[in-house]
Amino acid sequence: MNEQPIHQSSPAGAKPLHPFLRVSIGVFAATLTAACLAWSLDAPSHLGVAFYTQQLLALVLGLGLAIIYFSVSWRGKPHQGRFPWFDVLLGLVGLGMNLWICSEYERLLNDVSYYTPEIIWLSAILIPLVLEALRRCTGWALMTVVLVFIGYALVAEYAPMVIRGKPASFSQVVTYLAFDTNGLFGSPLKVGAEVVILFLFMGDMLIRSGGGEFFIDLAKALFGHKRGGPAKICVVGSGFFGMISGSAVSNVASVGPLTIPMMIRTGYTKRDAGAIEAVGSTGGQLMPPVMGAAAFLMAEFLEIPYAKIALAAAIPAGLYYMALYWQVDLIAAKDRIALLTEELPKPGDVMKAGWHFIVPFAVLVYMLFYYDSTPELAAIVAAAAIYGTGMIRGYRRPRLTIADLFRSLAATGRTTTDLVTTLAAAGFVIGVLNSSGLGFALTLWLISLAGNSLFVLLVITAMVALILGMGMPTSGVYVLLAVLAGPALVQAGVMKIAAHMFVLYFGMLSMLTPPVALAAYAASTISKAGPMETAWAACRIGWAKFVLPFMFVLSPTLLMQGAVPSIVFDSVTAMAGIYIATCGLVGYFTRPLSLPLRVVLCATGLAAIFPDSQISLFFPGFVSLSGIGIAGALLLFEYFAARRQPSVA
Repeated sequence: MNEQPIHQSSPAGAKPLHPFLRVSIGVFAATLTAACLAWSLDAPSHLGVAFYTQQLLALVLGLGLAIIYFSVSWRGKPHQGRFPWFDVLLGLVGLGMNLWICSEYERLLNDVSYYTPEIIWLSAILIPLVLEALRRCTGWALMTVVLVFIGYALVAEYAPMVIRGKPASFSQVVTYLAFDTNGLFGSPLKVGAEVVILFLFMGDMLIRSGGGEFFIDLAKALFGHKRGGPAKICVVGSGFFGMISGSAVSNVASVGPLTIPMMIRTGYTKRDAGAIEAVGSTGGQLMPPVMGAAAFLMAEFLEIPYAKIALAAAIPAGLYYMALYWQVDLIAAKDRIALLTEELPKPGDVMKAGWHFIVPFAVLVYMLFYYDSTPELAAIVAAAAIYGTGMIRGYRRPRLTIADLFRSLAATGRTTTDLVTTLAAAGFVIGVLNSSGLGFALTLWLISLAGNSLFVLLVITAMVALILGMGMPTSGVYVLLAVLAGPALVQAGVMKIAAHMFVLYFGMLSMLTPPVALAAYAASTISKAGPMETAWAACRIGWAKFVLPFMFVLSPTLLMQGAVPSIVFDSVTAMAGIYIATCGLVGYFTRPLSLPLRVVLCATGLAAIFPDSQISLFFPGFVSLSGIGIAGALLLFEYFAARRQPSVA
């Protein structure tokens, strides 16, 4: 759900963590997850007590800071063996301050407007603690961006006319960022604590019960015997696994060691094998019913149920994986990739052994789409279903026990710490935009820069997303773009959900695009190919992801917005167009294609993809149907020519 924390992977041969730190981290992590579960189950009201939401957020943030400082050094590497007293002190200060805020929140809330010394000191210490924890978890990129925004807030009155903001003193800025509900304890951290952590808990329970192995085995059974079998296992397995993890990097780390060596053994180049895994894993954040953390943030920004976000994402996610599936299939045919020779499981055997994994997904879909429950309740009920079925049946591992439940609580808390700091930092950015008026100024500036051209505005937004996304978690870059570019797109006439989905897609593309392509780099370490060549190959293989956002902005029917006949027509023509353009890009159909034919196929494929709502010539659908008709005739000719070729020879 969030990008793989730096502190989760220790180097080989590393010394075990100091026992005091190891025990403390486990207790803090389990407490963090348990507190979020209790809050979502409305435990305080059942006990007859009332709490502010910000008190929960302070507890979560304090525990997260303690875990980070206890486990990650200032170099961003895991602590090994020794007892780092200075980091432990920082962790205890972060935990203690947030526990104080949690217990005294109502009094402190009344003191905020008076800028008391206590409020100012708490704010001035807490903000750097969060920023340093952010740097240790995610690197310099996101922290630098947040620092720029905070620095701007301090000097906003002296900024150039276009982005000049309201004057504010140091005390006003730090107090607003630390205590206002639009700042540190704002919507991003609230969504993370109330929703995302619960889905992460559900995903951890599923993996702990053998769900990951089940989905990989199912992909092997269904597609392993086909042309390009290992790559198709990678595509389908990454899609299944991505629904659980929602993280591109952890998806690569989990599925890649199995699929990448298989692809290389059968004939895929090391470069393409790593790129296919990176593209397949990145798409996991788009796959309903469980998407990445950014999707839950989107629901909060748009103030609509998460189920509507998941429904809107269904067609683009399907088109994304279809494009990747067809690409690996045509590459396998063109390069004469060998079939798998190893023994593969049978679909019936896999389903017989793991049918019980269907139950929690059915429960989740029922709760979200039919019962219309909140996402957090749906996640808890689905996690309970996983635990219940896992206690009765195991899949390639022992059945779940009570101890597994506690291990899952602790593991979830440990893996959410980088998410907590990312969302807290996103609160700083939102706070600066709200307090200084920068958000409104940037919206006007982007629109004027685009010259009232929607296409130019979309291109500018896409470029900003790719630049901001370098080395940053998807949730962080989505929040930045949602508050910076989202309003400009909406003001330019783009439907709200389409505008936010556009920035989400391009924010995730930073996982694949050089110079910092985290998913591609993670795959290259397994394939032993060059990181940059893997990233460029991932851009080529994942070409559809660059086109899809423009498609659903210009044609919101692909987001399930509009009449059913229009949705069906645009989906079918988009599917046909993606296949045609993929044939042109790969250069193969039933035989290798000439360069002029490849160019024509790419052009007709894009014509089929392009929404006819933007060009009305003779009748609705004329451009799309013309593209499909021309390409269909050319491919039909190629099919019969390829069949005649052996007899001619």
